[in-house]
Amino acid sequence: MSQYILKKADIDAMPGLDKTHFLNPEAKRNNKSLGDLTGLTGLGFHKIEVPPGAYSTEFHRHYYEDECTYVLAGEGEVRIGDTWYEITAGDFIGYPKGGDAHTMKNTGAGALVCLVAGQRLAHDVGDYPDLGKRLYRNTGEAWNMVDLDSIEYPQGGDK
Repeated sequence: MSQYILKKADIDAMPGLDKTHFLNPEAKRNNKSLGDLTGLTGLGFHKIEVPPGAYSTEFHRHYYEDECTYVLAGEGEVRIGDTWYEITAGDFIGYPKGGDAHTMKNTGAGALVCLVAGQRLAHDVGDYPDLGKRLYRNTGEAWNMVDLDSIEYPQGGDK
């Protein structure tokens, strides 16, 4: 196996990492970080498996990072903004930076298997609208989370 190439048999044999989202105990998935294993630093690329009835993540949006999902197997629904859409193998979902919040839920009897890719910028801001939270992330610093209701928007002075 090359540092640059992960063979299908090796990917299939990987145990992956079972994850539960820190803000949503119903958001569970097994995560295989393929990009990390090949040395990618500016792009996260993962093969995920979401068990039946679970969500992929907490409902969220990114202000600075694009994200996308390609469904390999299974059935589910994706929530984008206030609307739910059915998804199945072969479907592609793009989540542009600054776009509507999103999450996926596995509605099928087997695993919902997807490829998920997203930028890894030095700085990102994300909202969790159902929870009324905003997350600030900067490389090398602790994450900061605030209540959306407590954010103030001061006007800058004239220059």
